[in-house]
Amino acid sequence: MKAAPRPNRTSQEHAVQWLRAAIVARELRPGARVVQEDVAERIGVSVVPVREALRVLEQEGQLTYRPRRGYFVTELDVADLEEIYALRALLEARAVRHALPTLDAEALERMESAARDCVVAAAAGDVAAELEANRRFHLGLLEAPDQPHLLRLIRTLWDSTESYRALYYNTPEERDAAAVAHERIMAAVRGGAADPLIAELDAHRERALVVLREILAGE
Repeated sequence: MKAAPRPNRTSQEHAVQWLRAAIVARELRPGARVVQEDVAERIGVSVVPVREALRVLEQEGQLTYRPRRGYFVTELDVADLEEIYALRALLEARAVRHALPTLDAEALERMESAARDCVVAAAAGDVAAELEANRRFHLGLLEAPDQPHLLRLIRTLWDSTESYRALYYNTPEERDAAAVAHERIMAAVRGGAADPLIAELDAHRERALVVLREILAGE
């Protein structure tokens, strides 16, 4: 994966985005060592912004720092995923109850646009684009002006498992299942009641966890 930094993006932001994409695409696989000099050379920036980018991804949980050895792509096991998804269930239910009454027509259109982008990316087999659209869809539902700390925690949990979320989008069956789940979630949003919406989100999350359990057991 080779890319040059965009003029309107800082070198650190460029390095962060490149590393995230490489992890999602499995170019940097779980357990792999990330050499900052190699990354800097590949993306055409100095070592300093790459070093800062590595720290950002460490805070997100996507990288792990080992003293005197450097940074490695985080390896997650089933127990880690189950804990993270259980925390997401609790936090996202709370976020939904706060955010749902505030969603206006513009917010609904953003979610519907993101859902359409997911379908287009899925049809093209573009996992990175699908992940980005999927993230917009879900976080667009949870955003509310009075809960910034809650959203920060939810984003951190999402970031920590993004590379594994990519795995279940590698099959047409799961891409199709996600599109159906998004339609059901949107229907629940339009219904305006929190409990049915939370139930749809829980079902969507549980299916992903089931798939990920199977994938991790086979690796």
